[in-house]
Amino acid sequence: MAMIDFFDRGWLLNRHGTAYVIGGERWSYDETYRLTCQIAHGLIDAGLTKQAKGAVLAGNHPLAWMCVLGMWRAGLAWVPLNPRAGVDESVGLLKNFDAEVLFVQAAFAPMLDAVRAGCPGLKHFVCIDGDIPGCTSLATWLEGKPATSPKVEFDMSDVVAIMPTGGTTGAPKGVMQTHRNLGVSIASSLMNLHYAPGEPIVNLAAAPMTHSAGFLSLSATVRGGTVVILSKPDPVALVDAIEQHRVTEFFLPPTVIYRLLEMPGIDQRDFSSLRYFMYGAAPMSVEKLKKALSVFGPVMFQGYGQTEAPGAIAFMRPGDHFVGDGLASDERLNACGLPCASNGLAIMNDEGHVLPAGESGEICVRGDLVMKGYYKQPDRTAEVITDGWLHTGDIGHVDLEGFLHITDRKKDMIISGGFNVYPSEVEQVIWSHPAVQDCAVIGVPDDTWGEAVKAIVELVPGGAVEPDELIAMCRERLGPVKTPKSVEIIAQLPRSSVGKVLKKDLRASYWRNAQRAI
Repeated sequence: MAMIDFFDRGWLLNRHGTAYVIGGERWSYDETYRLTCQIAHGLIDAGLTKQAKGAVLAGNHPLAWMCVLGMWRAGLAWVPLNPRAGVDESVGLLKNFDAEVLFVQAAFAPMLDAVRAGCPGLKHFVCIDGDIPGCTSLATWLEGKPATSPKVEFDMSDVVAIMPTGGTTGAPKGVMQTHRNLGVSIASSLMNLHYAPGEPIVNLAAAPMTHSAGFLSLSATVRGGTVVILSKPDPVALVDAIEQHRVTEFFLPPTVIYRLLEMPGIDQRDFSSLRYFMYGAAPMSVEKLKKALSVFGPVMFQGYGQTEAPGAIAFMRPGDHFVGDGLASDERLNACGLPCASNGLAIMNDEGHVLPAGESGEICVRGDLVMKGYYKQPDRTAEVITDGWLHTGDIGHVDLEGFLHITDRKKDMIISGGFNVYPSEVEQVIWSHPAVQDCAVIGVPDDTWGEAVKAIVELVPGGAVEPDELIAMCRERLGPVKTPKSVEIIAQLPRSSVGKVLKKDLRASYWRNAQRAI
């Protein structure tokens, strides 16, 4: 199936039913279908050809997601932007991934001068919720456009999304995901998120739809379900929405789940409608997982994947959290699930040999789930895909029951609050300060974020800078997610004999009495 087919099948099943809800606003499947058709015709009439790149700069809102659906209907590839990112990151992605059209909410108008200056290839700007100088309003964009789907031929190897894995300095990697890649991911979800015929399906998109929530909503949409969208994952609004809309499934990263569990009176709220509470994107504390199971019931559902193999490397289904009439062991609860039947999985050593159960090595995946490659970076693609196997960079093992466990990472990437933070991005910004001689950015244990970004800085002789100044500089350039939560200034960074900073030594003191986040 092409990506737009996952919406259109829901439209065929439930034309007059509610597709999307936010606040007091509702869009039926038929209204959404017609709008996305008009958006697609607008793109085609503007001269945007199949496989052209488009982006949406907006918070969580149905119209923003409809613009993505409209791009897919026209055969375009979507470049996701994080609305919480700094302007430098957004400009870098739009430029490096060759975006030609940008749909934008009026709230982001202050960024547009920088976007225009940095992205000469952007030809079209469309404001989805008002009027911005230099932008076409969505109402104008839709004028006179047919509300029927344009004739576009899809090939399953066509790229439908270029998902960023890196940042703003140098050339970030863009993961090319195809109809086939994402279709396999959604099919895997459908195989594991079971509903009886006629049973209501209500998906809550509380996490950013530009991250995981957008794709996760499609398994509900394809079955004619309703997607309730929150503008941000506020715990009170989230719980209220579950009760009000009788939500049956939703996804949150562990850091938000932790805040939810601390909400006063949470154990008195009504979660009886829930079938699947999906978690992932970062490791979760076993103790807090146990508490979640007691509060929300036997509905926890973990997904393990990465951008290069989205969402469906392994699933920990609700029943996998239990053995007989009781909770499974801590060892089982610390697993990320059983490998999905839709792809191959192997644990390999550095020589590429497959290791037996119980032995640790690199987690490798093959099959239609695996990305097409990195955009315009064939050399980087060849580094991670060998003989059809994607080398994930995660270290783990498969136990004797077949459950996959992740124990470490080859790379220095930090997962903070469910978002990937690449230390080199942050280091580049800190290095730009004239008082900084060198720095190392690492992840340290944090009860809220899983890992917190920490910068350890060595100053030039006679240099002076306050930690708060470096934090403010990073926040301006990178946005809040990638900004260090703390900065420590030391006399000299530890280095190897060849002068390389020893990040492992820096991490050791923080992780000595804590399990390393995965």
